[in-house]
Amino acid sequence: MPIIELNRLTKTYGGARGIHDLTFQVEEGEIFGFIGPNGAGKSTTIRTMLGLIYPTSGSAKIFGKDCVQHGPDIKRSIGYLPSEVFYYDNMRVKDLLQYSASFYKKDCRKRMVELAELLELDLNKKIDDLSLGNKKKVGIVQGLLHEPKLIILDEPTSGLDPLMQQRFFGLLEEENRKGATILFSSHILSEVQRLCDRVAIIKEGRLIALEKMSDLKGSTYKKFKLQVKDDLPEAVFAIEGVTEWAMKNGEASFLFKGDINVVMRIIAELDLLNLWVEEPDLEEIFMHYYAKEA
Repeated sequence: MPIIELNRLTKTYGGARGIHDLTFQVEEGEIFGFIGPNGAGKSTTIRTMLGLIYPTSGSAKIFGKDCVQHGPDIKRSIGYLPSEVFYYDNMRVKDLLQYSASFYKKDCRKRMVELAELLELDLNKKIDDLSLGNKKKVGIVQGLLHEPKLIILDEPTSGLDPLMQQRFFGLLEEENRKGATILFSSHILSEVQRLCDRVAIIKEGRLIALEKMSDLKGSTYKKFKLQVKDDLPEAVFAIEGVTEWAMKNGEASFLFKGDINVVMRIIAELDLLNLWVEEPDLEEIFMHYYAKEA
């Protein structure tokens, strides 16, 4: 049974804003990426799924239950980290987390200390005295405190330094190994590339691609870089499948989709100084999807 099921989920605010006819499923045990630039509709989708705002039409189910009808019941098994976190400034971190734990009717004290130590979070500080990054850490601990079956993260790494980001990713991978399903929303594609099994790409509130990460990064695309003695005219590689052509300082580069032998036959005729063939990064593929959809 899918953990999350969206069926033509739509939320409109008037004009072009909102989300339109989103349909996809997240299977149990997946780390699922939900990607698109800021303003694409990721947070609206998540808030609608969580019953924080109501859909205009369509439906969302979590654990097989409708998110509007069974919202309070569903939320007990979800850990949610919003893109921006706001707290009562005068509370200590420890008091806030114990207050959060009281909603789940389980003793989370041991777990709270473990997570705080891992993320280097001082439980005795007042919320008001914390930096943006440390406030984000409070949100992470709050979301994982009760060992939820489903973890929903909306732009989770903003404010975290690179070392803490790596520690956080390790924590998520460990939660996933223990059986948690994770929905990871981000506009930072390298994060999704590292963590996710499948991705949904959203643009202006509409789903434009739903792919396995292995397919998205797979053998259909290759990135070529050629070092040559004399600049090459673009016409040399005027074949179907070549995009993103660039020629600079004796280096030609391009993306290619198709039968690699076709390109290699052209390259064999050239006087090369060096050659690189790489997997393109997700950023480049992502931009290709947007260009294709446009």
